[in-house]
Amino acid sequence: MVSFSRVAVYARISRDVTGEGLGVERQLEDCRRIANERGWVVAEEYVDNDISAFGGKHRPAYQRMLEDITAGIRDAVIVYNADRLTRRPIELEQFTQVCEAAKVTQLVAVTGDINFGNDDGMFMARVLAAVAAKESGRKSERLKRKAIENAEAGKPNGGRRPFGYEKDQLAVREAEATIIREVAARYLAGESLASLTLWLQDQQVATVTGAKWSTSAIRQVLTNPRIAGLRAHNGTIVGAAQWPGIISPAEHQQLIAMFARKTATGRRVPRRYLLSGLLRCGKCGGKLFSSVRVDTRRYVCMSGPDHGGCGSMTIVAGPVEEWVTQAVLYRLNSTAMVDVLAGRAATDDRYAVLSAELQGDQAQLVELSELWAAKGISTAEWKAARETIEARIDRVDRQLAHLTGDDTLTGLIGTGNELETRWGTLNLSRQAAIIGAVLDYATVNSATRRGREFDPTRIVPQWRV
Repeated sequence: MVSFSRVAVYARISRDVTGEGLGVERQLEDCRRIANERGWVVAEEYVDNDISAFGGKHRPAYQRMLEDITAGIRDAVIVYNADRLTRRPIELEQFTQVCEAAKVTQLVAVTGDINFGNDDGMFMARVLAAVAAKESGRKSERLKRKAIENAEAGKPNGGRRPFGYEKDQLAVREAEATIIREVAARYLAGESLASLTLWLQDQQVATVTGAKWSTSAIRQVLTNPRIAGLRAHNGTIVGAAQWPGIISPAEHQQLIAMFARKTATGRRVPRRYLLSGLLRCGKCGGKLFSSVRVDTRRYVCMSGPDHGGCGSMTIVAGPVEEWVTQAVLYRLNSTAMVDVLAGRAATDDRYAVLSAELQGDQAQLVELSELWAAKGISTAEWKAARETIEARIDRVDRQLAHLTGDDTLTGLIGTGNELETRWGTLNLSRQAAIIGAVLDYATVNSATRRGREFDPTRIVPQWRV
């Protein structure tokens, strides 16, 4: 028996469930035993943990081994089984070409040797690669089918613990659920993701991984159907989940619609002026834009192709912001706003009805999948019934989207001086959202008296509610 002194040992496992590399360690132990029995010297062990050899994913250790074989510093290869090396026939051919060029003929597997130096060995290697590829394809289809079944049954899909839930992904972790509810409510009330991110960081609330919050992480949590007790698969809600929701499905629809609106408007610059977008020029009707002259904040009607205003209207920001704020707070305290609440209550009732319909249809999808899994109905019957239910779900989704509005004024009407007392504690985006929910816009007319004293008669508000 030829003794080799520069042997490569390769180990790989497709999925490391524990993350401890136990599967590849067992492979390495068997490969070392084979090397000792033959009197071979292992020069290096190449390990790709938790990487499939079927989908063509990059395997760093495998690639490095090929480079070493090409460089002529490896004279044999030991693997646990041929399918650990590759499950793709085309990749086997590439591996073979590399070995032939380097005059490496020995591929030793714990389960049997393959000799690249003769036709029988190559034939066997190709057969094993083809069988491995077919089995991988079957396994992939089984996993996909199982994932669909789990989704339609409302079961968790595994992976990392979601924020708001325990490790079993079913029980609610109330401390985190409380944070999700508050963040959702504040976002619907008009706060920006940036301000909410800063708040979470100030409160030293950690993510599941222990990292600091980011705007993208908050968006991911708030748009995830999971927090509404809904099960999604590949981005599509397929039914009710087996875990309880932290917010209602209606609130989930409101959040999705709110994100969609903000994406459409494209607003990304942090707000610095309270009344940005809410003031109009009394001369030309154009919008007033924020502007700074030395150390004075102003709202200005700007001319030019990018703005289109007359360029002849200016007002100092501080006094007009204070006046509009007081007018909005006074209006929120008026008895007339009770009628507004009554109108919104009708919308809320409609939300409740549609949400109940949505949950009922989603529950039917789960029952239907269970009936099909138990072979109580045929695949054709399951598909026909599923399409009908999904059509109803799409219709209700569209109706909910039309009803979606923000909850900016929830709990604010008729609160006496409470809101005025805590107004200064609200961040600028929340203040602007409250004002924008009450005020459509305010026209700023030309000054009628001289001097720098603020003239409230210049401001003509157009109320939204």
